[in-house]
Amino acid sequence: MHTKKKSMRVRISAVMVVVCLACAVGAATKTNLINAQTQKKQRAKIRRYACPMHPEVTSNKPGKCPRCGMTLRLKPDAVEPGPGTNLPPVLAGDLPSISSSKIPDVRVYDQNGKQLNFYSDLVKGRTVAINFIFTTCTGVCPPMTATFRRVQEDLPQRTPPIQLISISVDPATDTPARMHEFAAKFKAGPGWTFVTGDRNEIDLLLQALGAAVANKNDHTPMILIGNEVTDYWTRAYGLSSPTTLIQVITAAANHK
Repeated sequence: MHTKKKSMRVRISAVMVVVCLACAVGAATKTNLINAQTQKKQRAKIRRYACPMHPEVTSNKPGKCPRCGMTLRLKPDAVEPGPGTNLPPVLAGDLPSISSSKIPDVRVYDQNGKQLNFYSDLVKGRTVAINFIFTTCTGVCPPMTATFRRVQEDLPQRTPPIQLISISVDPATDTPARMHEFAAKFKAGPGWTFVTGDRNEIDLLLQALGAAVANKNDHTPMILIGNEVTDYWTRAYGLSSPTTLIQVITAAANHK
């Protein structure tokens, strides 16, 4: 009898231990879930603002850049990758291939209202870096344009110089006057042409360059870089650091 009672007490104790362990595991799991949800909410509340001209100037609150006075813009996810994100400076994949011979010589207008033939006047015989923007953009266009300006400032002097080109994906809105204002905002120097024109001709150009989109807001921060003389073309991520973009552009210019 005594042995049976002792065995029963042992079994009861074992059951209680199992129950306690289950409770502990359940409590830990619930705590981890609550902590994860809290952290997610805290991250969602963090809003970062940056200067389009000086992206290193950031703030948790809206305001103006102390260096240039431009209004700080909310940084979208595409502009501010999370920790550990590895964004390749050079893009590849299923984008259509580019060849100098396939670039149309369409009629366009620069930011000063001057009529140009795109291929003949801006690309032929040159190394070019082309990005795609629109002047009412509040997402990637301002920081991408600011990066282009820093690239222009830091590019080594070459003969012939590197030609920078910004093509509007919204030519119906982006008149030469609007492009001129946009270029002035970012202090674009000589050798940087902002391109707009007739919708049909710009659409033809964007299609040939692999940058056509049905909705202007869907355009990607891509930079098309090419050496027309050697027919070498590549693509780069437009929000890479200026140093990285200069390396890619210089490599294209030196391509034999």
